[in-house]
Amino acid sequence: MSSDPSVPAASDAAPHRPSAPSTADAVTPGDPSAGSAIPAPSAPAPPRALVRSPLSDGEWHRMHPLTPLFRGGFALVVVAGIIIANFRDRLIYLFLPDELDGELPEDPVDFVIDNNLILVALLAVLGVVVVLIALFYVSWRFHTFRITGDDVEVRSGVLFRTHRRAPLDRVQGVNLTRPMVARLVGLAKLEVVGAGLDSNVKLEYLSTASAEAVRADILRLASGVRLGEAGTDAAPAGGSRVSAAASIVTAGISGIIDGAEEPVAEPESVVHIPVGRLIASHLLSGSTIGLLVAIVAIIVGSIVGTPWILFGMVPAVIGFGAYWVRSITKSLRYSIAPTPSGVRITFGLFTTVTETVPPGRVHAVQISQSILWRGFGWWTITVNRLSGRGMADTSTDQFTTVLPVGTRADVERVLRLVLPHLPESEWPLVFEHGVLGPVADDPYTNTPRRARLLRPLSWRRNGFDLTPDALLLRRGLIWRRLAVFPLARLQSIQIAQGPVDRALGVANLHAHTITGPVSGTLGIVDRDAALRVFEATEAGVVLATAGDRSHRWAGEQSDSPRDAAPAVQESPAATTEDLGAPDGSVSPPVDPARSVAAESSAPDPDVRRDA
Repeated sequence: MSSDPSVPAASDAAPHRPSAPSTADAVTPGDPSAGSAIPAPSAPAPPRALVRSPLSDGEWHRMHPLTPLFRGGFALVVVAGIIIANFRDRLIYLFLPDELDGELPEDPVDFVIDNNLILVALLAVLGVVVVLIALFYVSWRFHTFRITGDDVEVRSGVLFRTHRRAPLDRVQGVNLTRPMVARLVGLAKLEVVGAGLDSNVKLEYLSTASAEAVRADILRLASGVRLGEAGTDAAPAGGSRVSAAASIVTAGISGIIDGAEEPVAEPESVVHIPVGRLIASHLLSGSTIGLLVAIVAIIVGSIVGTPWILFGMVPAVIGFGAYWVRSITKSLRYSIAPTPSGVRITFGLFTTVTETVPPGRVHAVQISQSILWRGFGWWTITVNRLSGRGMADTSTDQFTTVLPVGTRADVERVLRLVLPHLPESEWPLVFEHGVLGPVADDPYTNTPRRARLLRPLSWRRNGFDLTPDALLLRRGLIWRRLAVFPLARLQSIQIAQGPVDRALGVANLHAHTITGPVSGTLGIVDRDAALRVFEATEAGVVLATAGDRSHRWAGEQSDSPRDAAPAVQESPAATTEDLGAPDGSVSPPVDPARSVAAESSAPDPDVRRDA
């Protein structure tokens, strides 16, 4: 490949950069050779034992040649639609001459024919097509990507260049999306999820086989592994281009009918959602009840007032119907399965999205149940995870639901995938005591009886529990919810108290994590118990983060001091007094969760003084 002299040398000056969210860097306008390689010094290439795709060799590669058509060529479809709409009468007359009575209205075609400008018009159309093809070609040539041992990088733009870089040690997941039209020609797009706001790096479009191989390479490199079996790609089979194109279209149509193509090594989904259950779960939802209430209100208003108010109901019904159908089609063909690179989730009927969530990228998990689902025993699971998308992007919600609707058995299977490090001894706290509780011998610390007026329905259920691995918040009676916060991912914890809370001796807990549907707020708990869980959580978070290696989940053990875990990490957790004595010695660790349980019944005067 030729060099690219116009790209600033600072973008690749150092072979190894500090970890940072992916960025978009402006590059000098007028770059004459964007599709070529960046000059030395280049970033280190990934080890050949780790990559299986020839596109993951550390060199710059271009996207699929049809990329400009799918990225911006659909605007031509809009233009064609406008032209057809303006010439609809002539088209009808051309194919159905008996359907139109009288003369056709004047249009530009008549002007061209009357003035004998047919050749000029054809040349103009040909010129426009040539210009568009040239623009598509230049756009494709200037759109390149490479995968190195440290980053995934994408360059694009002709006049205004953009260079985006996603560090591998900040990769939160890799999503593979196959829109319906792109599937017909065997294309897919990859989205490397970064750790910052609007930090995703998109590779659109690649062939489906290449996208699958590149995704596996990115996840393998992001895992920190440095050893692996060498693999080579099979040579493409011989044959004509026409037969190859026909086979791609046939495979695309089969993919729409049969579902997402999965590698043979992938296990099948651990959860299967019947279509009837999926449709019924959407019918028995709060939005459906809201629509019914609105319809009743409009009908009553039309009877009491004026009948024309009924027409206001039509747009609402149409809008809700579109939302309802879209929600169902997005959840169809749902599957979730464990893989060596993380949890693989696939969903979507027309546009298929396959996301792989690596271990340790889930910051919070919530199991919830509406009162409308309680008789059927259905639950849903949502998570807080970094999506790497902008604040205005509304498609983030589809990546936070890991189980749209499922039974208790389905919930347990999914929870064991998204919370793999939770010990077996703590699972009763999650389901028997947390989701279904309270039951006899309830280990949760609940709202005290003196403050039951502030939680008149859920005061027996509203509570928390702390284990060596997670903070569990249980709340809600009509809408049951249990939020699980892994201590290794907890960012901070806060205690808040208002004047009424101070009078009743209660406080509010706030577990802080990344933004998402899972709320970390738990109100009206005993103040002394809240202070004790505050200190115990602080100690547990320190130990959990010090021993966490999930960001490099397949990496080899390092002998460096940075990777060496202190001796106290062998304990599940410790209170703040156990982290170190004034003389520098380390005292025996104590389980913070059990410390909270033991002290929750008796106030601590020292803690009360600190409050």
